[in-house]
Amino acid sequence: MQRINPSKDIKALSDFRAGVSSYIKQVNDTKRPLIITQHGKGVAVLSDVHEFEAMQSRLELLEDIYKAEAQINEGRGYSHEEAKAIAIKGISS
Repeated sequence: MQRINPSKDIKALSDFRAGVSSYIKQVNDTKRPLIITQHGKGVAVLSDVHEFEAMQSRLELLEDIYKAEAQINEGRGYSHEEAKAIAIKGISS
């Protein structure tokens, strides 16, 4: 996902309502999310669907990595030799 450009990608809800289709086109063209504000505070983010799906995939991968690191730190991992033996046993079965 592209970085947000604060001068172009933050819009008040009233502006968003008035130009919904142009803001959707902007998000699709730039691949940058649009932050929608209400009373000066961020309340929603409009994102390109493909960019959002890619972000979700990256987050899921990061969560798996964090989980694996925690398991290793808890001593629940396998050594290289143990993992190799398990893999070979699975292939030869």
